[in-house]
Amino acid sequence: MAAQAESLAEVVGEKTATILGEEIGVHTIGELLRYFPMRYVRQGQLSSTRRPENGEWVTLVARVEKADLRPMRNKRGKLLSIKATDGTISFGVTFFNPYAIQRALRPGVRFMVAGTVSYYREQMQLTHPNWMVLPDEGADIETVGSSMMLSMAGGDAAAGDGPDGGAAGVDSTDLADFHRPFLPVYPATKALQTWDIWRAVRKALDVVERIEDPLTDADRDTRGLIGSDESLRAIHLPETAEDIEAASARLKFDEALALQLSLAQRRFADLGHRGPAAVHVDDGLEDALLGRLPFELTGGQHTVVDEICTQLGSGEPMSRLLQGEVGSGKTLVALIAMLRMIDNDYQCVLLAPTEVLAAQHHRSLTTMLGGLAQAGELGAEESATRIALLTGSMKTAGKRAALLEAVTGTAGIVIGTHALLEDHVDFFNLGLIVVDEQHRFGVEQRDTLRSRGRDDLIPHMLVMTATPIPRTIAMTVYGDLETSTLRELPAGRQPITTNVVPTQLEKWENRLWQVVDEEVGLGRQVYVVCSRIGDDGTAAGAKSEERAAEQQGPQTTSVVEMFDQIGSGPLGRHRVELLHGRMSGDDKTATMDAFTRGEIDILVSTTVIEVGVDVANANAMVIVDAERFGVSQLHQLRGRVGRGGLPGRCFLRTAVSPTSSAMERLRAVEASNDGFELARIDLIQRREGDVLGAVQSGVNSSLRFLSLLDDADVIADARELAAEVVSGDLTLLDHRPMADLVDAVLGPGRISYLEKS
Repeated sequence: MAAQAESLAEVVGEKTATILGEEIGVHTIGELLRYFPMRYVRQGQLSSTRRPENGEWVTLVARVEKADLRPMRNKRGKLLSIKATDGTISFGVTFFNPYAIQRALRPGVRFMVAGTVSYYREQMQLTHPNWMVLPDEGADIETVGSSMMLSMAGGDAAAGDGPDGGAAGVDSTDLADFHRPFLPVYPATKALQTWDIWRAVRKALDVVERIEDPLTDADRDTRGLIGSDESLRAIHLPETAEDIEAASARLKFDEALALQLSLAQRRFADLGHRGPAAVHVDDGLEDALLGRLPFELTGGQHTVVDEICTQLGSGEPMSRLLQGEVGSGKTLVALIAMLRMIDNDYQCVLLAPTEVLAAQHHRSLTTMLGGLAQAGELGAEESATRIALLTGSMKTAGKRAALLEAVTGTAGIVIGTHALLEDHVDFFNLGLIVVDEQHRFGVEQRDTLRSRGRDDLIPHMLVMTATPIPRTIAMTVYGDLETSTLRELPAGRQPITTNVVPTQLEKWENRLWQVVDEEVGLGRQVYVVCSRIGDDGTAAGAKSEERAAEQQGPQTTSVVEMFDQIGSGPLGRHRVELLHGRMSGDDKTATMDAFTRGEIDILVSTTVIEVGVDVANANAMVIVDAERFGVSQLHQLRGRVGRGGLPGRCFLRTAVSPTSSAMERLRAVEASNDGFELARIDLIQRREGDVLGAVQSGVNSSLRFLSLLDDADVIADARELAAEVVSGDLTLLDHRPMADLVDAVLGPGRISYLEKS
């Protein structure tokens, strides 16, 4: 973009540049041009908007219906009380000592107003807001100017001071622009009005030369898109509704392309590098495990194993996401891949987000392999390996032993938490990194382990998630990875029955705990899951209780409180234990081991058991304050039950209103066991704000046009084009306008939301 050499201050003035930076994070001309309107008001029309919330800052276009000037009751001076309408909402506007304002805001005048909403007897009010008179279509510019078009705040020194302590902030050029067919309304703040932003944008557009287009004529024609320069000008200064539509379509594609270019750079970064080549070894550990499995792999598992093993043998580093339904057998697939690597004399790492899950993986893999995991011990089988466990809370002797097994190569599989990422952890010949629950780790953390390969080989990377991911999310948040999917559940896996239990219905509440009693009476085990730990006697617990007390709405039940309630009630005759994240690593492991052995009937826990924990005899789960969890998380949690061949039961206990959106979420989980469908519902309810929230962090120009809900085809198209370009030009040196686009849309930090966990 030419003319970028000019600073923002040189174009809009020092004062305005400072306010733009402080209020909306805009520091350059490029960032200003990509600070887009959130809506438009058509000339001659009023705005139409939803009913704002109390305390919300709003910008409205309205017409004065009535204006009364009267003395103030308790002090000297006068008050101007205006009744106005924006076409949908009628509201009041109040000004104090409005000696000049009363001449401008007469009945019939159309004006733009910005302020903080309050309500009095259900009537919306704005008190001493910022405002500006707007011309009606066909109005004479000079007449409008003489009627005192004012901005009561903002402007800069160049505009001159207006009456009532405000700033005039409008020149004849501005007045002409306010005759345009569409007036943009920008996300504004109390100190920076939408008209101030628009004025700055227009000044920037005046000095910016034609923007070089990252797309060729053929690329644009194929997609029916207008040019980059045209789109940026049209989005700020549209003449027609068609201009807005065409500009939005182009800017949507630009956002998708910027994301996909950056992701493709990550995806293709390994091109030309060597990865550990691992081929099938006859009669090795892989064959030994497959030969003793008491069941057949599902068709999906066979397919995914073939995909992974083909890449493991290619000699190029693999970067693959393995996603699958809860209980679809991802861990077994990963174990087969790890055994292939061990058969070829490489080591493997399994990185888990919590100590509970790391310990669970250590138990389950050791059990599955039996004598194949007992190298150096009595009962070890030929060519056996070892499995080491390394977590932060382990005692020094245990850590030292695990580190020694890793660095000498004695352990073919090293399982651990973030402790594996520490600088002093080394490996003899690392070939494969498996990351469980990918969303808990950032790219930087994955790359920390990837840098520990030997002989300039980049270890393969397999990241797993049991949270089903809609296709659009997989193409963006996980767009730097190839994707394999497991949908099919192993034979004999029974569906889970889920019921919402409103606590307001005493009969339902009583029946819930009767069912828990009955399950234990049948020799089965039960999880009771709570959303927070509560006061466990520690300083952190006391702070947790303080924060909970400050929250609005119904109070939640902590895991400590629920443990006490169950222990002191009729269920207290059963073996009840507590599990949460503030317990020591040894205590957590001991509790989970006891539950796995069947020595605990009811485990009252936080979400430390959310993923990976596999206790076949645990057949029921009660989720307390279920509305506190997301749809996908609820699906994850209930996936811990029903793993022993009997139908599982899950109860969503809640006090929310039957008509609330939270109850809608719970009913959706109650109605479906399809994790992929629930992930789609989760995305619809949360919109993309949560999903791409980190994209917006530290990036001045957030995604305004691209929707992960609605734009799958656009994302797929942009992904294909990005792959085509980046495969031949990794650094985009020969595609400078595309590199500029990535910086403009994502900021200089590029894909920083993937760089940090």
